[in-house]
Amino acid sequence: MTAEPFGLATLPALSRSTIERDETARKDDARLDRLWKAGQVLLVDRHGRTPVRDDATALALRPSSAIGDERPVQASLLGEQGDLAYWTMPAREPFRDGAVPPPNGWGLWPGAVSATGEQWHDLRGVGALLDDTDAGLFTTAVALANWHARARFCAACGSPVEVTAAGWAATCTGCHREEYPRTDPAVICLIHDGVGVNGEHVLLARQPVWPPGRYSVLAGFVEAGESLEACVEREMAEEVGVGVTGIRYLGSQPWPFPRSVMIGFAAVADRDAPLVLAEGEIERARWVPRAEVREALAGDGETGDLILPGATSIALQMLQGWAAAG
Repeated sequence: MTAEPFGLATLPALSRSTIERDETARKDDARLDRLWKAGQVLLVDRHGRTPVRDDATALALRPSSAIGDERPVQASLLGEQGDLAYWTMPAREPFRDGAVPPPNGWGLWPGAVSATGEQWHDLRGVGALLDDTDAGLFTTAVALANWHARARFCAACGSPVEVTAAGWAATCTGCHREEYPRTDPAVICLIHDGVGVNGEHVLLARQPVWPPGRYSVLAGFVEAGESLEACVEREMAEEVGVGVTGIRYLGSQPWPFPRSVMIGFAAVADRDAPLVLAEGEIERARWVPRAEVREALAGDGETGDLILPGATSIALQMLQGWAAAG
């Protein structure tokens, strides 16, 4: 029986979504006002955290009536599902430290507790714990919030902008130029040694700012005028000094930290080639046998001195798919 090339184990956590993005509604004020009255609101604070319930497995949405009868100018339409419309707004609530981290959470910011005792967590921490609808809502809300925070002035004339199109555009108050949310492509690549169809070892690396023992596959941003495949070749050479062949696409995942989409690939490299680490970016890189990756996966993502990426990242689905092959 011939082995097949491996793929992603599952759909990446942040690629899941069930709501309908209704672009036609975004500039129809009368319709937006009706959608607001039938709305549920996802609040996002300046650290990208939102209130959660049920042990961080569900979003704690607010009915729009709890926010106000009239649609606020800062409300952004996330989409519709059935008879409900979903919105997002910035949160301004007093917090205190002390939120218990969710299982398998990998949050950038620590969780917080509101004055009423409600827990707030960020997308990295709870994205993989949410169902498909909540995961899609939270991912889109964080992407919009990060864009709004970084696009307050016109790129052409420098004048302040006004948020329009229900949060999906920004119109310059000076030259009236319209801008839209940005997405920066980045590649993420699982490199294996090419033994057989799927290899016997995978190349993992760690950044110096990561917790001790955490390793992942390699990633980097696409440069202007560069194809995705060319970026894979360049980034792998820059980060660990290896040439790669057999580049093939695996899947993608939004990664709104602040505004990326991660585009997953697999590639092959020579395990005997010397590793030359990018100074300041890569602290260590090593070839890991499939058996060790499988052991870590069976042990809630870690074993010995190896901690795998959190479940919110496409990197874990890449490693799961590779570990199950061969």
